[in-house]
Amino acid sequence: MWMAGWLLQLLVIAVAGREALRELNVFQVMEFRSAIGFMLLLPLVYRAGGPAGLRTRRPLQHVARNLVHYGAQLGWFLALTLIPLGEVVAIEFTTPIWTAILATAFLGERMNGGKILAVVLGLIGVIVIVRPGLSAVNVGQLIALIAAVAFGVSIAMVKSLTRTDTTLQIIFWMTVVQSIAGFVPAIVVWTWPSATAWGWLLVVAFCGTFSHYCMARAMLYADATIVVPMDFLRVPLTALAGWLIYAERMDLLTVLGAAMILGGNVLNLRSPAERRATA
Repeated sequence: MWMAGWLLQLLVIAVAGREALRELNVFQVMEFRSAIGFMLLLPLVYRAGGPAGLRTRRPLQHVARNLVHYGAQLGWFLALTLIPLGEVVAIEFTTPIWTAILATAFLGERMNGGKILAVVLGLIGVIVIVRPGLSAVNVGQLIALIAAVAFGVSIAMVKSLTRTDTTLQIIFWMTVVQSIAGFVPAIVVWTWPSATAWGWLLVVAFCGTFSHYCMARAMLYADATIVVPMDFLRVPLTALAGWLIYAERMDLLTVLGAAMILGGNVLNLRSPAERRATA
């Protein structure tokens, strides 16, 4: 049930983000997401003893991580306006591949044969979707891919932060740093949202904040190897939403590329013992 909440909220935020961006600049949408998300977190912050209880010994790492994450989210929202929803999410699912590479390079994790195969499948999947040389590369595809790489960097940095800081500390500083980072750009392009846009912004902020809570609760009740593969349902569900709401279609090569990316992720989740058992 918690994973159902995660999937539903991420599906909703894709649609709500696209609708909000019809009227507002992406910097404004990002600023409202962070600022409203901060206010939504206040009850949890109060229970943790207030801001003083969320002090960190690694402020520079939080700033660096959140600037990267901020850029990744900007790219993701912008890509929503340029290419089909299902394509954005399919490319986004290369994020675990980039995370695996970065964790191996900088966090001392080991890269085994299964992880290498997962990386190769993910990269081939991206090439199949983007198809450089066979057709004009869509700017939206490139932005989505850059965003996926940036998300991978952000996740690797989060993994490092979890060694010393709590989940609430990480989310709290995310809203603080990103609110500050986006304030000036949002003011420069500021326009007052209409009543409809305010509604979409509230949906984006709520889902963007509490989808992570749903994922954390799901991890509490089940192993990651059970929970994380369920997230793969986002690809077909988002493609279905794009078809029903925006009459978007995904061609066969895009479906094939998405399947290769998801297959690589499945391989990356399986333990070495499981791979030996099925070899």
